[in-house]
Amino acid sequence: MVGPTTTPGPAAGTPSSRPPSYQLPPNKAIIVTGGASGIGLAVTQLLLSEGASVAVLDRDEAALGRLAATQTPGRVHTQSVNVADPKAVESAVDRAAKELGPLWGLVTCAGIVRDKTLLKMSDEDWRAVVDVNLSGTFYALRSAAHRLKDQKEGRIVAIASIVGLRGGFGQANYAASKAGVIGLVETAARELGRFGITVNAIAPGFVRTPMTAAYGETLEEACKAESPMGTVCEPSDIARTVRYLLAPEASHITGVVLRVDGGQAIGA
Repeated sequence: MVGPTTTPGPAAGTPSSRPPSYQLPPNKAIIVTGGASGIGLAVTQLLLSEGASVAVLDRDEAALGRLAATQTPGRVHTQSVNVADPKAVESAVDRAAKELGPLWGLVTCAGIVRDKTLLKMSDEDWRAVVDVNLSGTFYALRSAAHRLKDQKEGRIVAIASIVGLRGGFGQANYAASKAGVIGLVETAARELGRFGITVNAIAPGFVRTPMTAAYGETLEEACKAESPMGTVCEPSDIARTVRYLLAPEASHITGVVLRVDGGQAIGA
């Protein structure tokens, strides 16, 4: 099992490369769930490249090992965690704070798919997706919020999906979980604003990741055809949007669901 480790991150693009107001707060950590692959990995790498301290919670032990092995100056703390286990999440957030110091933010990227039409979807398929995508987001958000409220500031960004806004054929479990994430974010923004904590969601369209690669080129081409731009997102597109919502400049943005989809949701 991959235990908690602390290893350096890349030196390129340190905070000094940005105007001071754009820099992430020094000596504070950001937690990224599902941060060892796909969108989460792109977020982790971008934050590390700017000198941030990042705690990566993921259940893919091999991916965590690869991430830890490739980092130089900076800090990354990795833990093997199933986000659907509330006690494991609480313990992991505690450990991350002890290893890296006070938290500045949380980015929830952990997610799975088990696509089937309604009539073929099993109870297990339903529960597995909702447990990871929605409950896992809730557990991490709750744990982080307990710590951020005492500091009277912080940022929370959850990865939702345009499927949570419009549904998706054969994706009742995924669509419901992502719609739930949106409702959770909007509620948390109302409740946590008094503590100086912003809570926002990003709703990507099709993103080219290892998870979506399993669908093959047919789906990617169909999603390109839906986009007025004729493109699909790369993980880096989402990571840059996450980075903006973590920035000091985003202090008055909360309760927002930001579509990053090349217009896929509105259609070509």
